[in-house]
This record gives sequence, structure tokens and C-alpha cells, in this order.
Amino acid sequence: MTPDEEPVRWHRRVLRTPIGLLIVGLMVIWTVEIVDTVALGDRLQRHGIHPRQADGLDGIVWAPFLHSDFGHVASNSVPLLALGGLVAIRGMRYWARVTALTVVVGGGLTWLMAGGSNHIGASGVVFGYLGAVLGAAVFERRPKALAPAFLAVGFYSGLIAGLVPQEFISWEGHLFGLIAGILAARWMAEPRQPRGASIDNVQAWELDEPWLD
Repeated sequence: MTPDEEPVRWHRRVLRTPIGLLIVGLMVIWTVEIVDTVALGDRLQRHGIHPRQADGLDGIVWAPFLHSDFGHVASNSVPLLALGGLVAIRGMRYWARVTALTVVVGGGLTWLMAGGSNHIGASGVVFGYLGAVLGAAVFERRPKALAPAFLAVGFYSGLIAGLVPQEFISWEGHLFGLIAGILAARWMAEPRQPRGASIDNVQAWELDEPWLD
């Protein structure tokens, strides 16, 4: 392998991990906010979720990348990485499915039932990760599901305040993101394995750890 090939391989390995993708996603979020604030006069913010309006349906995809200001981005950045990381330890497929379900189901429910005119921000995904971590603990009751839940409750129990109806905050996006995360955890809940179970009976996500290749 030549010296020039090693960095390329390293970057590819990073992008094969959920943590790497979380970091890249956060970099995209910050880049979008910088460009929108500095060059576009906050015009991108208009493309969030507009409940029950056809022109706001595509906001389900764009909303997690759009924020009202730098403070909004900063408040979502650390919990996005922390709670996303707790989901990511379950493997790439598990993290990808939780993320996709949170964005599609949580955003879809927000579009269908929320009030207000424009819902933006990655906080719905943050609450989705929280719901997935707590849901896994409830549905699986295994040490590797309970430990992340204790960490999430210990550090981020204050997020529950975001579910209280309040002005200028998309509490509906938080609520539906949480529900979507819980549904994802229920769908992918791992049944208890009997003692002495063979590797053939282990769930696919347990083997999905590309960073160990």
C-alpha cells in the first residue's frame, strides 16, 4: 500500500461507522447554518416541515439540517452526538434504521398532526435516539441495553422538559421523534438468548461492527 492510499482507506473506514456518519452529519448541519446565515439571509429555514401543506412535505427530509440560529445548532450538537453514539454502539444497521425511522415516522407525524407553520431542527432526531435507547432497555432488559439507558437518563433527563407545550419550540417534533425512536426499538428489540446459544442465533446487528474489521 502506498502512503497516498492509507488516508483514503482511513476515511472510507470512518464513513463505514455510525459515529463517523454522525460526525459528518453534524458537520453538514453546521455548514448549512453558516451558509444560510452568512450568504442566504436565513432563506433555507423556510424549507422545514409545514404541517398538512403539500409544499412542506419535503421538509421531513430537510428539517433536521435546518436551524434558526447558531445557538439552536449548538444546543442540538452535543446531545445528537452523545445519544446518537449510544444508539451507534449497537452497530451500523441498528443506528441507520433508528435514524431513518425517526426522520420519516417522527417527521411524518409532525407534518400530519403538529401545529404551527414551520418546524426545523435536529432535536426530533435527538429525541428519537433518546426514545430508542430507553425503549431498548424496556423491551430487552439486557445489560447492554440497560447501561446506555442509565447513561441517557443520568445526563439527559432534562430533555423531557422539551415535551411540554411551549411557544416557539417544536415540542410536537420532540414528542413524535421520541415515539418514533421507541417504535424503532420495539421493532428491533433483541429477544433474550438462551444460555449456550450458538453464534448462529445472534442477531445480525451484533455482528455489524465494521470498525473491528
